[in-house]
Amino acid sequence: MRRLRILTWHIHGSYLYYLAHLPHDFILPVAPGGAEGYAGRTASFPWPSNVYEVPKAQIKDTALDGIIFQSKRHYLHDQYEILSERQLRLPRIYLEHDPPRGHPTDTLHPVQDENILLVHCTHFNRLMWDNGITPSTVIEHGVTIPLGARYTGRLPRGIVVVNNLKSRGRRLGADIYAQLRTEVPLDLIGMGSSEVEGGLGEVPPREVPAFIGEYRLFFNPIRYTSLGLAILEAMMVGLPIIGLKTTELASVIENGVSGYLALNPRELVDPMLALLSHPEEARRLGEAARQVARTRYGIDRFVKDWCAVLADALGGRSMSSVRATAQPSLNSTKISTRAQVVL
Repeated sequence: MRRLRILTWHIHGSYLYYLAHLPHDFILPVAPGGAEGYAGRTASFPWPSNVYEVPKAQIKDTALDGIIFQSKRHYLHDQYEILSERQLRLPRIYLEHDPPRGHPTDTLHPVQDENILLVHCTHFNRLMWDNGITPSTVIEHGVTIPLGARYTGRLPRGIVVVNNLKSRGRRLGADIYAQLRTEVPLDLIGMGSSEVEGGLGEVPPREVPAFIGEYRLFFNPIRYTSLGLAILEAMMVGLPIIGLKTTELASVIENGVSGYLALNPRELVDPMLALLSHPEEARRLGEAARQVARTRYGIDRFVKDWCAVLADALGGRSMSSVRATAQPSLNSTKISTRAQVVL
């Protein structure tokens, strides 16, 4: 297929970095003042040459083939400010990163348009949203880690990676982290982590895999969110994963094989202490987790799935032709058979 020029915003830096592995060009609007989505090519990632910055005011004069929205604000408001009339008619995708923040099963997605494709990052997210009349599909995450970032397990401690844990509270498991840290040696990294007991501060994103590889295990205290890229990067490094048996993670980790999951956080204490005391068992589970990550979440599969969706979109074929993990929609509102898959 021909190379596309796709407008999107900088919402989730790690995801955008992986998206930039596609053989297409990504146009990022930039503006001073730190408005959400307008940061462009930040210093946190080694952006490839196919990621371009364009001043917000010049987007209307920029050649584009399609739009990928990643936030409600940009879809509901900003597009009408920065796009031309012609650009507003371009093929569009809405990339949804999270499960609903409102009612977990009865929240109607803000995008209700038969001519937009709603792409979810996990099957759990797609299941929980009421997608309404909007055609939807799932493209699971894909990750890659720097060469040489591998598990050593040298430190008999667990590592937690959550941004702004203090301010995000129970949903991200602040209380669970605090509770289990009284019984298991745990360190925390991420934005704002220095405000929390055991927090070591922020580690540059591309240095995280090598940094966490020194730990014996990875602990995820999060109750309700999407499947964190930090978890998948930890798996790719070769860490055993310990966490709550909720959301998409329940379909990824197998107890006693690649880590341990439980709904009762207290049930995780003994397995964690056992792994800290038995490095070879931790290494065995971590290697199994690495194989899962390489098979299910490899960057090549991610690129292939995205390219398949984009190719189908440009052809204007029906929803049934989407090859990237597309399945019949699970919506409470009937989807019109006239809905088309678009970019």
